Amino acid sequence: MVESNPNSPQQRPAARWLPPIRVTTEFDSDSSLFFHKVSCKLLDSLVKLKLCFLNNKKGHFSDPQLSFISKHLSCHYDLHEHNALLNASFDIAPGLQLSAAHDVKAQLGEVTMLADLAPSCKLELTSPLPSLGLPKATFKFPFGEVSLEENEGEEVEDAAPKLLFSGILKGQVLKGVCNAQYKDDSLNLRYSFKDEQTTFIPTISLPSNALSFSFKRRFSPSDKFSYLYNFDTNYWSAVFKHTVGKEYKVKAGYDSEVRLGWASMWVGDEDGKAKAAPMKMKVQLMLQVPKDDITSSALMFRVKKRWDI
Repeated sequence: MVESNPNSPQQRPAARWLPPIRVTTEFDSDSSLFFHKVSCKLLDSLVKLKLCFLNNKKGHFSDPQLSFISKHLSCHYDLHEHNALLNASFDIAPGLQLSAAHDVKAQLGEVTMLADLAPSCKLELTSPLPSLGLPKATFKFPFGEVSLEENEGEEVEDAAPKLLFSGILKGQVLKGVCNAQYKDDSLNLRYSFKDEQTTFIPTISLPSNALSFSFKRRFSPSDKFSYLYNFDTNYWSAVFKHTVGKEYKVKAGYDSEVRLGWASMWVGDEDGKAKAAPMKMKVQLMLQVPKDDITSSALMFRVKKRWDI
């Protein structure tokens, strides 16, 4: 008698041929909405299909979106608006990349070409579609970037197009990093000093002379205190954070601008994905206490759970 081979293709369970499906559900008590995402990878993970939608506590669904994502092409289709957002990116030649984005319903898009000029130096040209003028040119180098683009304001007949300049420069100064950003006739200067225990970041904006600074102090690997003060408004905020490994975090703080004290607890990495959290679930509990009316305190929570099918 010949025994059957359970590993033969004819006798494998049908489920083994189905692509793995990932289901993620998130609930935010502040908005009282559920956010659902169903995704799967096809063709040896070359293509990803994703369906996202919202529903409220009454079971009404809204904002359904179906996405097709690959390395060079993606399409996000809004099932309610019957509109598609297309994105594509291709390497035309070594050191030369072309990317494009298009809104089908609005008939608007953007084309960007990125070229490597030298080690750590790039030139980026971006033009809207339909084109209305000169493309935006950005030169990127190790110490920052500079951009030139045509003013999209009111046009004057027989007048040459006005070019707008913006840029970012950064460099090492003493034991910190200085960052200068110029845009819309405004200059923002920022200096960051950081060592193993202390971070000090003063910032000033010109010509408004708006001055602020942030201060961070690490007392131990698990305890950290942060403070921010704005001199022009006298607003300040403070946050104390205590972590237990990477999975548990407790934070408490106060914001004088909204006159609100709060405390929150995270189960699962606050900035990480649910996949790495215990039981693939992230939970946040937050208590907000208004200074002017303690009786209107609110307890909010956020839950994100992932299932792998």
